[in-house]
Amino acid sequence: MTKYLMGIDNGGTSTKAAIYDAAGNEIAKSTIYTEMITPHEYWTERDMSELRAVNFQVIHDVLQKSKINPQEIAGVGMTGHGNGLYLIGKNGQFVRNGIISTDNRASAIVEKWLADKNYETAVRPRTYATIWSSQPAALLKWLDENEPEVYDKTEYVFMITDLVRYWLTGKAGFEISNASGTSLFNQDTEKLDEKVFEFFGIKKWLKKIPPLVDSTAECGKITAAVSKKTGLCEGTPVAGGLFDITASALSTGLVKHNQLSIVTGTWSINQYIDNKISVVKDLFMTSDYPIKGEYLLTEASPTSGSNLTWFTETFMKDHTQLLKIVNDENSIYDYCSKLVASVKPWESKLIFYPFIFGSNAGIANSSAGFIGASKDTSLAQFVNAVYEGVCFAHKAHVEKLLKINANVLSSPIRIAGGITNSQVWLQMFADIFQKPLELVNVKENGAMGAAMAAGVMSGLFTDFKAAAKSMVHISRTITPNPELAEVYQEKYDLYQKVVKDQSFVWNDIGNTQLETAN
Repeated sequence: MTKYLMGIDNGGTSTKAAIYDAAGNEIAKSTIYTEMITPHEYWTERDMSELRAVNFQVIHDVLQKSKINPQEIAGVGMTGHGNGLYLIGKNGQFVRNGIISTDNRASAIVEKWLADKNYETAVRPRTYATIWSSQPAALLKWLDENEPEVYDKTEYVFMITDLVRYWLTGKAGFEISNASGTSLFNQDTEKLDEKVFEFFGIKKWLKKIPPLVDSTAECGKITAAVSKKTGLCEGTPVAGGLFDITASALSTGLVKHNQLSIVTGTWSINQYIDNKISVVKDLFMTSDYPIKGEYLLTEASPTSGSNLTWFTETFMKDHTQLLKIVNDENSIYDYCSKLVASVKPWESKLIFYPFIFGSNAGIANSSAGFIGASKDTSLAQFVNAVYEGVCFAHKAHVEKLLKINANVLSSPIRIAGGITNSQVWLQMFADIFQKPLELVNVKENGAMGAAMAAGVMSGLFTDFKAAAKSMVHISRTITPNPELAEVYQEKYDLYQKVVKDQSFVWNDIGNTQLETAN
């Protein structure tokens, strides 16, 4: 009997399920988009009832599309956005809406922690990471201060990967690669750290976190009730799962040292693996990697391709409608790539900071914006600036990684995510980095990585290196144009200079209180 693997991926606004064979071929995929709930400024949430329903639905739909016998599913794995917060009460009841990884309600709490000189001695040497506002530590502290009644109602604190596994199996666990990215995990002991909980003032919440589980451990089986709702066979084994950045790294074949993986989406994810780590103040995150003795070093921020989605939805709705009216098969994103292709790199000095959903500038109150526009600036130049700004934000992250490991760019860059659908954007990335880009033959990196975890759990593969060898394949390579190296370096230097010069403006805007009209 042929064996297949299922991966489930929950992002901030979508839920996906995909089925793969052992060679990495995608057999079928199902995606359902859901509403991001924003009841207040800086809040981003998901409705828990809807979230559970769509997870069951995508599983059902992908099985129907695949036309395979559910008995041929060897195992199920899951991944999802890292951090955020999902609370479950007694008997599986929902305590409140789930909180997504773009939430920023706890920013003031985080600023206070980072300003505390004891943070550098009490937390960073244990976690090897920098706390940020969408992590559970900050959100739990915010709940204590603003919704204290939530504590007594809560039985389990979950990341989204743990939540979905719980729904499928009825068993609670806290997966290690996710846990290691929460700023609550001691990288040396590989356990949740009580002293870190004490520093953050959330020690009481430690008892609400279920036991740690490995990404490839069998953490339960599909229940009879879930089988009826999804079509999966009762008893199908379910793996611990993965942090989404880990799943994306694995699905790009990141199993060797000195190899850089870039994933583009809502988040700009730039990472490599190493068997040595050290405390680096400016490093975004060090997390556990599910290859023995290896760690994933990550520079990331929500500054990537979703800035283009914001731009098209805000300023190009008429263009989108026109494409539909004239029955043009090109999407709005194809149209944007055509616009960018019409702009030579030296023709526009328009600069865009891709900080719509968050910043990597390291400057308080930094926000998105264009600088350098005039009455002659065309739509094509605005879109081109968005493309370049996203590339520059990735490059800023990679430069931080190069300070830790100068050999990170000694081999071609493995790249994945939304921008790989645009040949124009890919070429721009290659030209800006002046490195070849290797595209892996996978459309859904998160789901593929999750399926790889299920493959190791079920015994189809001995480990993730074997899984990558079998499932991950390079589809093509993008070669940089050396003639554009100098002009893009000049533009990047300008981008960095203007970002630095904006600090006073951002600070003034952030601290300005506008009076309401009488």
